[in-house]
Amino acid sequence: MSFLSKMIDRRIAAYQNSLISTHYAEVGNMYAQMRGWRHDYKNHIQAMKSYAASGDLNSIAKYLDGLDAGLSAIDTVVKTGNKMADAILNSKISLARSKGAPVVADARISVALTTPELDLCVIIGNLFDNAIEASMALPEDKRMIRVYMEIKGSQLYMSFTNMTASGKQRKVNGRFFTSKGEGRGFGLARIDGIVERLGGYTSRNSEDGAFTTEVLLPQ
Repeated sequence: MSFLSKMIDRRIAAYQNSLISTHYAEVGNMYAQMRGWRHDYKNHIQAMKSYAASGDLNSIAKYLDGLDAGLSAIDTVVKTGNKMADAILNSKISLARSKGAPVVADARISVALTTPELDLCVIIGNLFDNAIEASMALPEDKRMIRVYMEIKGSQLYMSFTNMTASGKQRKVNGRFFTSKGEGRGFGLARIDGIVERLGGYTSRNSEDGAFTTEVLLPQ
């Protein structure tokens, strides 16, 4: 292996490790919020009982509104039936919405996945991060990310679509050109490497105003 290949491999590995750490931090933060809410559950019940004992219905209503808002912020949006897919998708959906990028997600996974969790984390995480980053170049009313996942026969099918500001993107040497900063292109390379290693298939399509990535992984 040449020096250049070794250097690229080291940079890809470093990028992967950084990416995984970020994803797990996001997931950990989401579940920490959920544990915190559950820990306070008894205190919430006691507070509402106190208001009820004094007949203060207005205070109960306000308290419930506050709890509903807090729970909505951490509630799982997507429930695929696969814990790792749920954790990654919901943490990224929360991140996208916090940045003003609406997400339409339809994910149904009725079987246990054979794709290694770390590989699944890298693929979904990169696809979502790319979609979020592309959305940031658009006005808020033009942003939209669509995610679709399901089992087709013996394959896990994933589709990520986001609106783009640059119109139809061009290919360079058979690959879509990326104007991302140094190191960012390793995410796409990592996805392709994992999909190839797992015997899957990747397709990318750029139409005016939208960019779609489709991934098939054998199960």
